[in-house]
Amino acid sequence: MELLRGVASSRISRRSRSRGEWAFDIVIAVLCGLVFLIVAYPLYFVVIASVSDQTLVSTGQVTLFPKGFSTFGFEQIFKDPRIWIGYRNTVMYTALGTVVNLLFTLPAAYALSRPEFRARRALMFMFVFTMFFNGGLIPTYLLMKSLHLTNTMWAFILPFSVNVFNLIITRTFFESALPKELYEAASMDGCSHFKYFSMVALPLSKAVVSVIALYYLVAHWNDFFTGLIYIRSNSLQPLQIVLRDILISNQVFSQGAGAGGNAGGYAQQYADQVKYGVIIVSTLPILLVYPFIQKYFEKGVMIGSVKG
Repeated sequence: MELLRGVASSRISRRSRSRGEWAFDIVIAVLCGLVFLIVAYPLYFVVIASVSDQTLVSTGQVTLFPKGFSTFGFEQIFKDPRIWIGYRNTVMYTALGTVVNLLFTLPAAYALSRPEFRARRALMFMFVFTMFFNGGLIPTYLLMKSLHLTNTMWAFILPFSVNVFNLIITRTFFESALPKELYEAASMDGCSHFKYFSMVALPLSKAVVSVIALYYLVAHWNDFFTGLIYIRSNSLQPLQIVLRDILISNQVFSQGAGAGGNAGGYAQQYADQVKYGVIIVSTLPILLVYPFIQKYFEKGVMIGSVKG
């Protein structure tokens, strides 16, 4: 009898526990759905607004589906030759800049993570010091000018070779994810630090490398301040400066959004459509890149944030 009572009570507790877990899962699913809607709907609205009649958009009649479908905004954007020049420059700056960033950040982070490197604390202090204090815009501009980096493509790459925040994350990853016994075993086989770094540490660090590469890539892609301050030639301007000119100035609209004035009568009517199209043009490449490294992203961020 006691055995039957025990079995019955265990079934009841299991049933109540499963109901609680079921309710918890529902609450979490609802909250995640709400968060997804809050984040995704503005992006979705920009997409449907870019191909809708702007009169209907401004009056709030466009909510879930596009109305008055028109691709005029995209047509005028891609007819502007400055867009393609800006795309070419930004892709070049982003690709080359990210490669240079990784070439400097990864070896520096590995060296600063090695306990046998006695100068690592002093060097790390110097790196961190630059996060809180800098010379300011005018001294920086004078330095860039004296180095003959102004109005050159290298202004986007060389002065920003290392981001200290990314360096700290990478160093922490090397310290926490790579056990010291691994290097001891490799050194017994005659492996030097250079060989260990290239053949052991890097293959085991795909997560943090992917995360840091994404950080650098997004920073380069969104960088407009460098082009605004240090670049004067239109042929060297990045995409963000071109898009900024399209959004802020009225010249592109008064001339038919760069179409040579043929669509001048439609400029004001489709100005907002062009603006929404510009947002999509500037963000779509990054959104397409992210899914390929998403599987490494969470792991790399969590490992880098455990300790600093």
